[in-house]
Amino acid sequence: MDEFSFIRSIQPAAYFQSSLIKGVSDDAAVFRQPSEDVVTAVDTMVEDVHFSKETMDPYHVGYRALAANLSDLAAMGSKPAFYLVSLVVSKDWSEEELKELYRGMQSLAKEHQIDLIGGDTVSGKQLCVSITVFGYVLKNKARYRNAARHGDVVFATGTLGDSRAGLECILKGRHDRYLIDRHRLPSPRVRFAEELAFCRRVALNDISDGIASEANEIAEASQVDLHLNFEQLPFSPQLAEFFPSQYEEWVLTGGEDFELIGTVNEQEWPRVLEAAEKTGTSVAQIGRVKDSGNTGAVYLYKEDVRTLLTKSGYTHLQEERD
Repeated sequence: MDEFSFIRSIQPAAYFQSSLIKGVSDDAAVFRQPSEDVVTAVDTMVEDVHFSKETMDPYHVGYRALAANLSDLAAMGSKPAFYLVSLVVSKDWSEEELKELYRGMQSLAKEHQIDLIGGDTVSGKQLCVSITVFGYVLKNKARYRNAARHGDVVFATGTLGDSRAGLECILKGRHDRYLIDRHRLPSPRVRFAEELAFCRRVALNDISDGIASEANEIAEASQVDLHLNFEQLPFSPQLAEFFPSQYEEWVLTGGEDFELIGTVNEQEWPRVLEAAEKTGTSVAQIGRVKDSGNTGAVYLYKEDVRTLLTKSGYTHLQEERD
């Protein structure tokens, strides 16, 4: 199948978004949105770097690639609307496999009512999937990392470390469906983030590189300290049961869970709980924000011992009794 025939084969028969004027079939797409702010993000997955045929079926590659982008929009409080897909395709990928890849994207796109509006396809040495997403958010309601303030509650959605454990299950032949699905079919917290629109101030970050990294990004951007309690960090029973010597590290640095870490004023914490209940999302209070005098650090408390939590995990640069 040539490039144009392939494009026709994956072209949507209908669109979800009423703001779309021109979708696939021209040199560029056109959409109109005068009343809201537009949020956009791009993410790229490369074969043998982010995935392989040994760890994922083509369907999972497509699903996960789009999920990573939707998680970025969720972290901005944005409702997804459109996506563009650019592929570098190697000769090792068949037409049927590429269709399965798009089927994975389309499955998640249908769930969130978002439209494929274009892209590009070229040949190369290995498969690369690059997705650009567009979303809408109420004017001046985009959520930024620099919004954390002294006294805020720090929270996290879902459970942490599952994706890393799911990958290990696949590599070691351990058949735990929950952990494997958490790696292959993550759930971006789009609807939960949308329900936070009524909060006056929220800082959000998606957990793609591990909560240690994402917490530090909020602390640095907001110039505050985040104080996290390990005992309050959410993780699944399977993670601790199957990987007792590794789960603590993976909870902090496993990455690619595509959950959210956030901060919110204590008075608005009940609204976060309401958003979680309304969307069927688990959420846990995991710490507090304190004014740091512009140090922007993250501290982890475990069994009354405080350590400095760095972007690559925690190091024993400082230990003291609380």
